Amino acid sequence: MVKPVFIDTHCHFDFPPFSGCETDSIVLAAEAGVRRIIVPAVEAGRFATVLSLADRHPALYAALGMHPIAISRHTDAGLALLAHYLRQQPARLVAVGEIGLDNYMDEPLLERQKALLVAQLGLAVRHDLPVILHSRRTHDLLAQILRRHQVPRTGVVHGFAGSYEQAVAFIKLGYYIGVGGTITYARANKTRRVMARLPLNRLLLETDAPDMPLAGFQGQPNRPERLGVTFASLCELRPEPPEQIAEIIYRNTLDLFGLTCQ
Repeated sequence: MVKPVFIDTHCHFDFPPFSGCETDSIVLAAEAGVRRIIVPAVEAGRFATVLSLADRHPALYAALGMHPIAISRHTDAGLALLAHYLRQQPARLVAVGEIGLDNYMDEPLLERQKALLVAQLGLAVRHDLPVILHSRRTHDLLAQILRRHQVPRTGVVHGFAGSYEQAVAFIKLGYYIGVGGTITYARANKTRRVMARLPLNRLLLETDAPDMPLAGFQGQPNRPERLGVTFASLCELRPEPPEQIAEIIYRNTLDLFGLTCQ
């Protein structure tokens, strides 16, 4: 098999352990076949950092958004700053994200989350960008909102760990499903079965680094160069040959984020 080329569609490269050693981390990723990395911001204070990283490193692309996990810190001024940056149309900006819903927190402030999500979906529509979506214990609610607030470029539900039926609901709306390190755990039977059944032309690969540690690397920060471990697990679950899986997922990523082939 020819060594596959990967794009990590979700890596928080603006946080440790990458901050301060970005070049070394990009080299390690490239040696493992991960040639490009999409870096989603999580709040307004990170926007400039993420854009600067993408400007300085050709392997990196930026996404800007306000993550639901930080809902208590988000402000109207932050949303206005997001709108400001999107109006500038930065060359390395490929998505609005990470945005979405999270009902796992002690005080989720879900109504505020929903309002912020809808506002950011509107910005994605206005600026013709896809979205990178976070969803924990909110898949059905998120799908309802996406039906009411359609984004022409659609997006990806990242790090998906819901049911097959929930995944299909997102796919019917035109969205992709992010395949993360959860499938490297043999005990993650539900998620592994889902990824085995979904249409290959709706899947993307991601690390969510430094989060979502892989089996065998528990307690360590996840890293982009380990994307191949998740890919190998996916190949074990799928009937298609690895070359086909790698090529189709690569093309899916180019299509969604409007990237050129390299």
